[in-house]
Amino acid sequence: MAGLKNVLQIRATQSQSQILTPQMQQAIKLLQLSSIELQQQIRQTVESNPMLEIDDSSLSSMEESLDAMSENDNSDNDDYDPFDNDNLDTDFSNYEGQSSDLNNLEHVATADHEIESTQLAEDNKTQDQLSDSLSNLTSGIRQSKGLSIDDDSVYEGETTETLHDHLTWQLELSPLEGADKFIAQIIIDAIDESGYLTDTTENILTSVQESFPETTHEDVLAILKLIQHYDPLGVGSRNIQECLRLQLENLPEDTKYKKEALTVVNDHLNLLSNRDFRSLCQKLSVKEDTLKEIIALITSLNPRPGNYTVSKRNDFIVPDVVVVKDANGEYTAELNPTSNIIVRINDSYRQLANQARTKEEKSFFKNNLQEANWFIQSLEKRNETLLKVARCIVKHQKAFMEEGASAMIPMVLNDVATEIQMHESSISRITTEKYIYTPKGTFELKYFFSSSVSTDDGGAASSTAIKSLIKEYISNENRRKPLSDSKIAQMLNDKGLNVARRTVAKYREALGIASSSQRKQLV
Repeated sequence: MAGLKNVLQIRATQSQSQILTPQMQQAIKLLQLSSIELQQQIRQTVESNPMLEIDDSSLSSMEESLDAMSENDNSDNDDYDPFDNDNLDTDFSNYEGQSSDLNNLEHVATADHEIESTQLAEDNKTQDQLSDSLSNLTSGIRQSKGLSIDDDSVYEGETTETLHDHLTWQLELSPLEGADKFIAQIIIDAIDESGYLTDTTENILTSVQESFPETTHEDVLAILKLIQHYDPLGVGSRNIQECLRLQLENLPEDTKYKKEALTVVNDHLNLLSNRDFRSLCQKLSVKEDTLKEIIALITSLNPRPGNYTVSKRNDFIVPDVVVVKDANGEYTAELNPTSNIIVRINDSYRQLANQARTKEEKSFFKNNLQEANWFIQSLEKRNETLLKVARCIVKHQKAFMEEGASAMIPMVLNDVATEIQMHESSISRITTEKYIYTPKGTFELKYFFSSSVSTDDGGAASSTAIKSLIKEYISNENRRKPLSDSKIAQMLNDKGLNVARRTVAKYREALGIASSSQRKQLV
């Protein structure tokens, strides 16, 4: 009996080990790869296996396919949502994620003019919060003027070099020598990517005195002041207050509201960051229209002078699947030719394999041919699975294709897995880092899966649709009296959507939108 039990255990082990053959492992690996990673994998495999070659016709059609899809640009589509971070430009030549850049601001306080070594870390944190606050204010003013949220001005002489390189280049052009140049080098090394000095002048003096003992604290302050007037103006500031003050002081004397702006920066920066406009009006003895001009002047400054110097990398996303509309008005999905590289058996090497004579030659060709066939079959399986999943999504999300995110219906991985009779884990793999080109923009396939919220009629609404409505309400709100979470919850309930205030707050934070108090603006 014991022997029979052992035999059964061995057989069970053997059966389990046979589930994931090398071919199946390869297929699973290809399922997980993004389109860019897949292309890299294809080229590596073709280079290592002489039996494989890439069909040149698939490569030559890529440019034509890109041009054809670019004609379906949705920039003029009223339903296209520029607020959505998941949206991509329908022109594949560029991708810029749209963002409201509305960050949470809590416990904001004014940074001190003098930085003590024991308070350096805390002051740096404070200046970041104030920088975020000013960035939010600037973002709000730009929106009120109909400008892009990401439409930031750049300083003259912008470079793709790092901030450190840019400052060092300017130092080399200066007449500084000896101890002065040494001080400048240490100061530049202590400036972070945002443009702020991360060390105290006392610590810098100590470092300099090791090589130049006669250096004084006044010498360090003098060189620091010089660097603060480098390009970009305000770099090397010890806090945001000093940064803004330097930029304001450098403006022409006849600049309108320059004096009032300096008063706000020097004495009332905490009120500005907290959007306490009523108190600001009282402190400055001005009306709201005048205060709006003063704030516009301050928010035109750069609270993080180093950010525009550091080069930024743009991500390039090629959709794996394209949504097309047939003559009957029905939507379906097709593989994107630009990401579908066709691989085939090389005829020349196939003929050589037939002419093999020695055992080694036959073994070489046999193994490579087998691996080549496996790879081609795995690619075909991946494309087949991707197409099945995409078409299932498009079938159920027809309303989204017509109306946008607000018409999204609830869908989970298991819904697709059940319909196309595949395991849920396979659906998860094939929808990760795979993108679909739709009439409403380009999205990751996982974007279409969302939880459900009950409705008054007993149905269900997608959480994505709820988020879309929240963004719509906030984008159309009165900037002087932004909608509270409770008010938004009430508006959703009036539409038959049973959403609690806490849920609204959760979705709003997930969208990167600030609270109502932080969205308040003078308009």
